[in-house]
Amino acid sequence: MAGWQTTRVPLGLGGAFLAGSVPFSNLAAHLVAGVDLRGVATGTVSGTNLYRVGGFGPLAVAGALDLAKGALGPVLVGRDRPLPAALAAGLVVSGHNWSPWLRGAGGRGISPATGALLAVAWPGAAVLLGGLAVGRLVGCTAPGALAAQLALVPVLAVTRGRSGALAGAAVLLPMLAKRLLGNAPPPAGVPRGQVLRARLLHDRDVR
Repeated sequence: MAGWQTTRVPLGLGGAFLAGSVPFSNLAAHLVAGVDLRGVATGTVSGTNLYRVGGFGPLAVAGALDLAKGALGPVLVGRDRPLPAALAAGLVVSGHNWSPWLRGAGGRGISPATGALLAVAWPGAAVLLGGLAVGRLVGCTAPGALAAQLALVPVLAVTRGRSGALAGAAVLLPMLAKRLLGNAPPPAGVPRGQVLRARLLHDRDVR
C-alpha cells in the first residue's frame, strides 16, 4: 500500500498524458468511414469532424471515451491532492491536443477537459457543456466554447476555491494554446495577427 502511495502520482501523471493521447475520434472515423480527420474540414481530430463523416452514433461513443480518459489521470493521482490532480487534468488535455500517435496533431481538448473537471471540479464541466450547448443553439460552437473556457477559472475560483481555479487553469492553457496554434502552419500570405484572431474567435484559419 505504501508503495502505491509513493508511485501513484508519477504513474497517474504519465497515465494521464498517455490516455489523453489516444485519438478516439480519429479511430472511430477510420472504422466507420475510412478517413483521417486531419483531412476533413478544419483538420481537427474532434467530435465535430467525426459527426461530419460518421454521424451521431460514433460521436457518442468517442465522446464518452474522451470523457472517461479525461477523468482517469485525476482519479489515479487522487482527487484529494489538488496540485497533482490539476497537473493530471492538464496533461490529459495536452496529450489529446498534441497526440504523439498523430505526429502532434489532435483535437481542441474540450471533451477530455470536461471529463477531468467532472472528476475534480464539476462546476467547470457544467460551464464547458453549457458553452457548447449555447453554441449549438446559435449554430456556431466556437464562440460559445471560447466564452465557456474564459469563464472557467473565475467560476471555479468562486465555487471551488483555489483548488478549483488551479484545475480550471490547468485545462484552459492547453485548450487556448491549441486553438491558437492549430494543426497546421498559418496560410501563406495572410498576416499572422489576422490568423491568430480568426483562430481565437472562430477556431479556424482565414479562408
